[in-house]
Amino acid sequence: MENYDVIIVGAGAAGLFCAGVAGQLGRRVLLLDHAEILGEKIRISGGGRCNFTNLHSSPKNFLSMNPHFVKGPLARYTSQHFINLVQEYGVAFHEKHQGQLFCDGSAKAIIELLLKECQIGHVELRHPIAVQAISQHESSWLVNTHQGDFLGSNLVIATGGLPVPAIGASDFALQFAKQQNIPIVDPRPALVPLAFTSGIFSSMEEFAGLSVTVEISAGSAKKHYGQGHFREDLLITHKGLSGPAVLQASSYWREGETLQIVWFDASKWREICDADTNRARTVDNLLTEFFPARLAREFARQLGLQDKKWAEVSSKNKAALLDLLAHWSVKPAGTLGWNKAEVMAGGVDTTALDSRTMMVKSQPGLFFIGECIDVTGHLGGHNFQWAWSSAYVCAHGLL
Repeated sequence: MENYDVIIVGAGAAGLFCAGVAGQLGRRVLLLDHAEILGEKIRISGGGRCNFTNLHSSPKNFLSMNPHFVKGPLARYTSQHFINLVQEYGVAFHEKHQGQLFCDGSAKAIIELLLKECQIGHVELRHPIAVQAISQHESSWLVNTHQGDFLGSNLVIATGGLPVPAIGASDFALQFAKQQNIPIVDPRPALVPLAFTSGIFSSMEEFAGLSVTVEISAGSAKKHYGQGHFREDLLITHKGLSGPAVLQASSYWREGETLQIVWFDASKWREICDADTNRARTVDNLLTEFFPARLAREFARQLGLQDKKWAEVSSKNKAALLDLLAHWSVKPAGTLGWNKAEVMAGGVDTTALDSRTMMVKSQPGLFFIGECIDVTGHLGGHNFQWAWSSAYVCAHGLL
């Protein structure tokens, strides 16, 4: 039976990076994965260009029931560290919205980088291979597979979360954690479109395709992950609301709750009300300064103010219009599920882990990294940064 310093199960972003770093630190590493083609989630991410990190990634960009957990790993391996690695490999990239970094070319460049790092570290990579059972064997971990049995002084679980089962996502990490009596925060889809069972506007077909920058809030300050506030683009679709704003809010939203949307900055209201030049304008014409014409007319229509001159609108109706635009709420029916989710919220409870190493406190030699942990990043490269950071501290913390 072959013996290794560490066996890593899962060759996604976190597993590949951890293997490469550990191998280059002199560890004998075996990396196992059930997939025939590695890195599929990396390949499809960012529209095929991989949003591999974010210039501004910090603890405030992550959700966890234990929000302080991410601070150490993110400080030890920052976005700049990974950017330096990308530059060493000559991978061209560019910045998009709010510090998001994407490859200029294909996401395959990141996969190739990770595989090269493993090659430099003399990592033994086996795939496709099915892990059939894992058990403790004296002071080591025994991994049974259909290709034979392997012993490892350390075991790292990096099998990711539940999103996109079509490319091989599974609950392997969660089931194994439960077998080891490690607590789990109930998993749910995050960064996922939300479903709406009824029309939000008079005719959804009329407004489909319109995009507006809004402020959106979801969640409760006293429950779960707290409340999330974002300024992002909201997209109106044939069936409801989507776009980055809704994806961000979905990570905080729970069934039965409403989304709070600020369409209009209330600080501008007094200026609009006092301007003499606005008196002869209709309400819907005035609102076109801030919204597409179709949407401006819809907001006016909802209060019966379409085609009405601003000078003829009562103070009460002006206040009602401001309230509509600055305190709009809508209740989603649910999420579109794991097939449409980008990441998983919940997972292995971080209270069971040492943030300096990702090791299970009660079981020396057992580690969890990446998405399977109850750490979820905001949209925009933060989840990849968590993969790199958690993998790095794990590789340096192996016994």
